[in-house]
Amino acid sequence: QEQLVESGGGLVQPGGSLRLSCAASGFTLDYYVIHWFRQAPGKEREGVSCISGSDGKLYYADSVKGRFTISRDYAKNTVYLQMNSLKPEDTAVYYCAAADLAHAVVGVAICGAVEYDYWGQGTQVTVSS
Repeated sequence: QEQLVESGGGLVQPGGSLRLSCAASGFTLDYYVIHWFRQAPGKEREGVSCISGSDGKLYYADSVKGRFTISRDYAKNTVYLQMNSLKPEDTAVYYCAAADLAHAVVGVAICGAVEYDYWGQGTQVTVSS
């Protein structure tokens, strides 16, 4: 069964760090773009970061540049989002999604897809003192 499973969320104080994981099973990430989204209560979903499974191209939203790092472990078929210097405004449910390379684009200034083939269940990140 193909699925994405996120983990690593939690409660952290401002300035703290968390590492989110997005583990894929039933398919290999080599042929997909993995996109991290987040959605805070009452706000629209926001794209945070992307990584291309084929060539490793990366994208970061301006709101997280310099603080978040996306990476991939090929052996574990897992994508990570290392989040440092967290702020209260980073509080949201974080989701990862996978889009077939043929339906997605990743670059320094862009990340998007016509459709996403798989979504994770989400993991809550709360930044509060």
